Amino acid sequence: MFWGKIAIFTQDIFAFFFSHRVTRLFLAKRRKTIYVKDSLKTGLIYGGGVLVGAVSGFFGGGGGMLCVPLLEAYGLDCKRAHATAILIILPICIVSASIYIANGYFEWTAVLCACIGVTLGAVVGALALDKLSSSAVALIFAALMIAIGLKLIIA
Repeated sequence: MFWGKIAIFTQDIFAFFFSHRVTRLFLAKRRKTIYVKDSLKTGLIYGGGVLVGAVSGFFGGGGGMLCVPLLEAYGLDCKRAHATAILIILPICIVSASIYIANGYFEWTAVLCACIGVTLGAVVGALALDKLSSSAVALIFAALMIAIGLKLIIA
């Protein structure tokens, strides 16, 4: 139990720093006027990184649902926020999966079967992101968040 808490704490710290560095990388490529003080933006990314890491670690995913709005509040446009969230969540997923495997919460058959569909879906999703407008992406994301929320309430 102690090592699990240490691992989750390490994951949160990693998310904290990684999300800040990745966001800086993507913002450097696109000059966009952001009307938020730098200290508030930095606090948003650090605090948001810890929150995203904690949610992903606790629920086994879902950090992207928080990461995208945080990145948009930070100043990224919708498409860039979605693409950046994927890169931020990758190492968090690796750390979380390692902890789940160590604690025996892993079903290898389900993982192997789902990997094929997830990989194909990722290709389709990435190509669709390139073709759709930012407003369409935002609308689809909002509809998905609402549908998932309703499912959780109804179930």
